[in-house]
Amino acid sequence: MARRIALAAQGFTDRRTAGEPERRHLKRILQRTGLFQIDSVNVVARAHYMPAFSRLGPYSTRLLESAASRRPRALFEYWAHEASLLPVETQPLMRWRMARAEAGQGIYRRLAEFGREKQSFIKEIYDEVVQRGPIAASDIDGHSGTGGWWGWSDAKHAFEWLFWAGHITTHSRRPSFERLYDLPERVLPASVLAAPTPSPVDAHRALLAISARALGIATGGDLRDYFRLSPTDIAGRLEELVEEGEIEPVAVKGWKQPAYLHRDARLPRKVEARALLAPFDPLIWERSRAERLFGFHYRIEIYTPAEKRMHGYYVLPFLLGDRIVARVDLKADRQAGVLRVQAAHPEDHAPPHTAEEIMAELRSMAGWLGLARVEVMPAGDLAPALAQMRG
Repeated sequence: MARRIALAAQGFTDRRTAGEPERRHLKRILQRTGLFQIDSVNVVARAHYMPAFSRLGPYSTRLLESAASRRPRALFEYWAHEASLLPVETQPLMRWRMARAEAGQGIYRRLAEFGREKQSFIKEIYDEVVQRGPIAASDIDGHSGTGGWWGWSDAKHAFEWLFWAGHITTHSRRPSFERLYDLPERVLPASVLAAPTPSPVDAHRALLAISARALGIATGGDLRDYFRLSPTDIAGRLEELVEEGEIEPVAVKGWKQPAYLHRDARLPRKVEARALLAPFDPLIWERSRAERLFGFHYRIEIYTPAEKRMHGYYVLPFLLGDRIVARVDLKADRQAGVLRVQAAHPEDHAPPHTAEEIMAELRSMAGWLGLARVEVMPAGDLAPALAQMRG
């Protein structure tokens, strides 16, 4: 039951459009998930493009790019779960985090130190944005990456501090994925900037409500993790949401922690989903929740030495019905025009037609990525069945 509630909340029971997905379809997905996590890894596709594909099927990524870079601006970048694209209406709810960052709280220690020690330089960089924005850190003369903290230049540190503090925001990104920064008043809608700033307590409660709607059913820890709130941030807030009728306490068989059900949560009789899930999809990004919901142990192995990887470098879980039944290690070889299945592993409960269903989704993904075919390497117990189907 909890699985079906969670899948419905995340949009996996919504009927896919028969035609070309439009901006309204993308907006519907964002209403479900509340955000798209950003990650620079481009082994298959950038992480923020993937959740919409998993729910809509092939769609034009220009829809997302336009929403995040053109007027009327629908999305903005900020630190939410991690670096994320969020609806612009959420911006007032993040101002408490911006204020904390400006005070040197809730950010990387070294960035906080930089903020305290380099205020005059930070002001110089801010003035550059005022005069030259949109601008990238690499556009600052003499401040290209020189191997400082995390390999960042002083300019990059200054831009990041200003970004965390909300004094600048992302205007757009270059093809290399480098941010172009500008002033919020030149990027965000005036109505958003003019909206009142909620108190931190009100903002935390509102963010928890968004999380509860996006997850459908969740523990307090799940709800807190969605926007990376601290235990102190949410102290008393869940109880207030219960009192307001936004959520209700429930018990889920097999879960050790108490759970909460959102008032709009749906319990479909059946889920007929079929989707490849990015490692940063909100359905599975909280790994302990994925284990509770699906009995699925998942760890991304990008930073694991090759000889110690169990399933591969960039592994996508495969959702079929209301279960995760397999995982595939994928790579988009754009130069060769091939989507490579570098390994394919079934779960113990995978049904007999799993390979057929995965191949259908792989072909759909290849077409979406502009790749001509799917090639299957002979690694993993599911690979022979996939290879027989050819791409």
